[in-house]
Amino acid sequence: MDRYVQPVPAPGDPYRTDWLLDAWLRRHLSAAELAAADTRLTALAADVNGPLRAAHTDAEAHPPHLVRYGPWGERVDRIRTADGWRRLRDAAARHALVALPYQAPTRATWGAATRIVQHALLHLYAPESATFSCPVAMADGAAALLSRPDVDAAVRDSWLPRLTSTDPATAVTSGQWMTEARGGSDLSGSTTTADPAGDGSWRLTGEKWFCSAIDAPVAVALARPAGAGPGSRHLAPFLVPRYAADSPLADADADPDAPAPGIRVHRLKDKLGTRALPTAEVGLRQAYALPLGDPARPGLSRAMTLVVVTRLHNASAAAGGMRRGLAYAHAYATARDVAGGRLVDSPAHRAVLGTLAVDAAGAFVLAGDAFALLGRVEVGGDPASAALLRLVAPMAKLATGRLAVAAASEYVECFGGAGYVEDTGVPRLLRDAQVLPIWEGTTTVLALDVLRAVVREDAAPPLLARLDRAADAARGFAPSVADTLAETVGELRSAVAAVTVDPGGPATLAAVRPLALRMAYALAGALLVEQAVAGGQEAAEVAARLWARRWLRRDDVSVDAHQHLELLSRP
Repeated sequence: MDRYVQPVPAPGDPYRTDWLLDAWLRRHLSAAELAAADTRLTALAADVNGPLRAAHTDAEAHPPHLVRYGPWGERVDRIRTADGWRRLRDAAARHALVALPYQAPTRATWGAATRIVQHALLHLYAPESATFSCPVAMADGAAALLSRPDVDAAVRDSWLPRLTSTDPATAVTSGQWMTEARGGSDLSGSTTTADPAGDGSWRLTGEKWFCSAIDAPVAVALARPAGAGPGSRHLAPFLVPRYAADSPLADADADPDAPAPGIRVHRLKDKLGTRALPTAEVGLRQAYALPLGDPARPGLSRAMTLVVVTRLHNASAAAGGMRRGLAYAHAYATARDVAGGRLVDSPAHRAVLGTLAVDAAGAFVLAGDAFALLGRVEVGGDPASAALLRLVAPMAKLATGRLAVAAASEYVECFGGAGYVEDTGVPRLLRDAQVLPIWEGTTTVLALDVLRAVVREDAAPPLLARLDRAADAARGFAPSVADTLAETVGELRSAVAAVTVDPGGPATLAAVRPLALRMAYALAGALLVEQAVAGGQEAAEVAARLWARRWLRRDDVSVDAHQHLELLSRP
C-alpha cells in the first residue's frame, strides 16, 4: 500500500490576495501614489513567495549561537547566524523597510502617507522573516530618535545614513538595551550608569538583561547619567557601537568584527520563540557611548520616540502574522479531506476560519491607523493626530498582541496533529506570537500608559469624538453597528470620567486593563466602519458588523462567519 502524503499548498501572493490591504491602500493613496506603491509591494511579495520564504526556513533551522572563545583562548564573543538570517537582513535594506519614511524622494512621493506604504511593506515581510522584523523595528525606532532636533548633528550624520541605507553593503540595524534583571519593565530600577569622558562621549557601566538583535552594529541603551536623579524619567538614551570597527576605544589593529571594548556577551537567551533572533545578556564596563539629546535633562521622554515606533511595528507584526496564518490555514483546509469532503466545506471549520478573518481585519486596521497617525505627525506636525497617537500607539499594541496569540493557538489547532509537529513549521506561529504581548510592555504596562494619557494629557476626547462620528456613519449601512458603537461610547465616557476622579485608586487600577482593551476594540470597530463607508465594500461592511457583535456585544458570530468566509478571507 502506498503511503499517504498530505498535500499542503502554499498560500497565494500575500499582496494580491489580501482584500483589506488593497482596500486600505486605495482609500489612503491617490492613483499616482498607489501606482508607485504597487511597484514596491509587487516586488516584495515576489521575494516573500520565493527566496525570502527559503531564507526564513534556513534561519529557523539554524538558530544563532555564541562563540565565546577563539582557538587560542582569547575572548571573542562572536555571534554566528544563518545565511538565511543575513539574506533577510539584505532584503530588508533593499526594500527600504526602515529607510522609506526618512528618504526625501519617498516623502516627496507619498508625503504623510509614506508610513502607510511602509506598514503595507511590513505586513508582507514580517510574517515569514524569522522575526528579522524585530531588528527592522528597532532600527526604525533608532532612526526616529536620531532624527530629533535635540540630537547632536555629528551623531546623527554618522549613524542615520547607515540605519536608513538601502544598500545591503552599508545598511545597519539597531539593537535595544533597555531592561535589566532588577528592573524589567520597571525602568526606575535601572542601575546602568553613564559617566562623561570629557570629549562629548560617555562611558556606560552596568548589566543589561534582554538585548535583542545582539548582532546589530549599534544599540540604543538607557543609562542614568552621573548626577541624575532617581526614578525612570532621569534615565537617558545613548547610542552604543557594538563592534570594534565603530568604537574609538578599540586598538588600531583590532579585528573590526570583535566586540567593542567594554562590551561582553554573557550568554544568548534560550527563548520560547523568536529563536532565529539572537538575544543576549550583556555586561558593560566603561563602554563607549554617545548621548542622544542632552544627558543633563530627563531623557525617558526622548526614548519614547523610539518606543512609539517599535510598538507600532509590534502591532503590525501581530496583524501581519494573523493574516498570513489565516492564509496557510485556509490553503490547508482546501487540500485536506475529512469525512468524505474538503475541510474547507465543513460548516464548523468554516466558522472558525471566518471568525479568525474578522479578528485579523480588526488587528490590521488598528495597526494601519497607528502608522497613518504617525505619518501625519512626522510630516505635517498635525496636533490632532498627535493627540490620538498618544492613545492609539499603546492601544494598538496591547490589543493586537493578545489577538495574535489567540489566533496563533487556533491556527495550530486548524492543522490538527500536524500543527503540533515542529518540522511543519506551524508550532512556530504560536511560539513567536507569544512575544508580542510582552516586548515593549506587557498588556498591563500598556494599559497603565493608556491611563496616563487619559488622565495627564486629556487624550480621550479626540478618541471618543472619532467613535461618535463612526457611530453616525454606520447608520447608513448597519443601524445595529451604530447602536452598538453609540452604546459603547457612552460606557467609555462614563469610565473615563470615573478614572479621572481617582486615577491611582485600587478600583481604577484593577479595572485599567479591561478598560484599555475595551477602548481598543471600540476603535477597531470604528475603523472598520470608516473603511466600509469609504470603500463601499461588502467585505468591510460584514467585517464591521461581525467585529461589533463579537468584541463589543460579545455575541457568538459563528453562523455568519461560516456564511461569509469567502468574502472575509479572499484566499
